[in-house]
Amino acid sequence: MAVNHSSGDNSKDFSCSLSGPNFSTSSGSIQKELEDQNLWPRSLARKWIVTLFMGTCLLFCARMIMPVCAVSMAATFNWSKIDSGLVLGAFFWGYCFTQILGGHASDKVGGERVLAISAASWALITAGTPLLTHLGSHTLAVMTVARFLMGLLQGVFFPSLASLCSQRVVEGERGFLMSTMHSGSHLGTLLAGGMGSLMLDRYGWESMFYSTGFLAGLWALIVWQCFLKGDVTSKQMETRKKSQWSLSRTHWLSLFKKPPVWAMVITHMCMCSTSYTILSWSPTYFKESFPHASEGVYNIIPWLIAIPSALGGGYVSDFLINQGYDVTSVRKIMQFFAMGLSSMFIMALCGTISFHSAVIFISAAVGVSTFTSGGVSVNVQDLTPSCAGALYGFMNMMGALMGLVLVSVSGYLIEVTLSWATVFSVITLVNVTGLGIFIVFGDARRVDLEVYSQETVL
Repeated sequence: MAVNHSSGDNSKDFSCSLSGPNFSTSSGSIQKELEDQNLWPRSLARKWIVTLFMGTCLLFCARMIMPVCAVSMAATFNWSKIDSGLVLGAFFWGYCFTQILGGHASDKVGGERVLAISAASWALITAGTPLLTHLGSHTLAVMTVARFLMGLLQGVFFPSLASLCSQRVVEGERGFLMSTMHSGSHLGTLLAGGMGSLMLDRYGWESMFYSTGFLAGLWALIVWQCFLKGDVTSKQMETRKKSQWSLSRTHWLSLFKKPPVWAMVITHMCMCSTSYTILSWSPTYFKESFPHASEGVYNIIPWLIAIPSALGGGYVSDFLINQGYDVTSVRKIMQFFAMGLSSMFIMALCGTISFHSAVIFISAAVGVSTFTSGGVSVNVQDLTPSCAGALYGFMNMMGALMGLVLVSVSGYLIEVTLSWATVFSVITLVNVTGLGIFIVFGDARRVDLEVYSQETVL
């Protein structure tokens, strides 16, 4: 997955990258900086891909435990719908706060370390959740705080992953890595809903917290013992110290004057908000529109489709780049599928259709939306690899906030208009707006070195 060079020689020609012979850089200065990075050799890259895939899967298992157990816990502790909503919503508020901080920390000390430490922390909270319910009579407050802390600790994951990818993976292979991680999130959602429901019925809601917390803690321990002991990450520290200028106030203001940067941020916001809305409201849509349909069909099939689709999209994007296609064009093509083609399937839901057609359209929309892993989701590593973690954290924070707004607005529209067509039309409008901005202003040429050189001259 990266250049295979020895620990004592960082001056090898970057063209020896396993990405393929067609990979090249646009300038000598960028070439030199990329050569200085300590990229993963193929053998280590394979181990990290599998490890990060499992970590993403466990992350979403832990994230989905509370929604799966909410009904049982509400019955146990006499929670109302408002109480349950307070506990569930606390996660997303915490999730927004640590995006930038987690990305900045990863840019400075290494995404691997941040991932392992945060995973150990939220694993402890997950496993200890059933015990927290016995601390006193204020169970609602304790659970709300626990979910808020869970959001805080999990908020660093994807920014750290973006930083790790930009520092350790060459441009022509980043799409597949990010796609693999997103497919892990879909698998985690499936496991929490499928296996979690079985455990819930047989062993009670506590068993889900205990088992997921234990596995996540074990994952963190394996990462620390097998990957982070010794000098695995120490070789990167000199490179990362060079990028500490990246969070200066002047640098950030200069970055956001670049059209490709704010176009990427806005598009990511639009993509996140529509994905959150579909994830949140599609079960309700099916339950109200097709009350006699099997819940297992529409709650499982779309996410089963999403796993191979995400992997395929990442492979295609990297294949095109390694064949010599312009990176900017590849990013825009992948984003067209993720937002443009998926919107066509969503609009098809506005009319009177059968249950099977609705499942097909939703599954197709969710499937092609995963192509964003080869589009705007990885674009931050093209534009600003020196501060990819912090900038991705900002993008993800804004995407989560816009997602909360759009999910709430969709609920209001459903209540007022009694029409799902209105919601699907709004989702399409947001998608088309973000796609149009990215097509016109998006780019994949690096801009952080240009900004830094301007500041140095000044």
